[in-house]
Amino acid sequence: MTDELDSREVTPLVDEAVKKAAVCWVSVGKGPAVALWCLPLEGTLLVVSGPGEQSAPGLADADAAQVTLRGDHGGRIVTWPARVTRLQPGTEEWEAAAPLVAAKRLNASGPTADLIGRWATEGCALNRLAPAGTPVAGADLPAESLAEPPREAPVVRATRKPFRLHKVRRR
Repeated sequence: MTDELDSREVTPLVDEAVKKAAVCWVSVGKGPAVALWCLPLEGTLLVVSGPGEQSAPGLADADAAQVTLRGDHGGRIVTWPARVTRLQPGTEEWEAAAPLVAAKRLNASGPTADLIGRWATEGCALNRLAPAGTPVAGADLPAESLAEPPREAPVVRATRKPFRLHKVRRR
C-alpha cells in the first residue's frame, strides 16, 4: 500500500470515531494523556476546561495535541494529531458552539445561559480539536501495553483486609 492510500483509508476512521466520541484522551506536548468529556461537532471535538470544569493541563494555551479515541469496550480505535483552537467569548464561533456544549453538560448548576456566562467570565477555555495530520496507523502502534500505574492522588487509600463475620473453616 502507498502512503496516499493509507491516509485515505484512515481519514474515514477518524471521521467515524469523532462522530461517536463522548470521551477523548488528550495529551499536550510530552505530558500524560488525560480523559476529557467532549462534544463532536462537524468533524471536530469541543472540550471545555478550567475553573469549575474538567482539568486539562496545558490545553488552553496549546496549538497542537494528540487525541486518542477508544471504542465501546475500551480498546484504542485511533490516535491522531489535533490542531487546538481556543474559541473566544463574544465571537461568532463561541456564540454557535458554547450553547451546544452547555446543553450537553451533565450536572450543570443553573440554566445554560448562566453556565455560558460563567465560562466567559471565569476564564474557562472552550477548545476545538480538529484533525491535523496523518493518524497513527495500526503498524505504528506499539506492541506492548501502554498501561500506566495509577497517578498519586490524595484520595487513594490503603486497602484493608475484607471483613469476615464468621470464621472460615479450612478443610
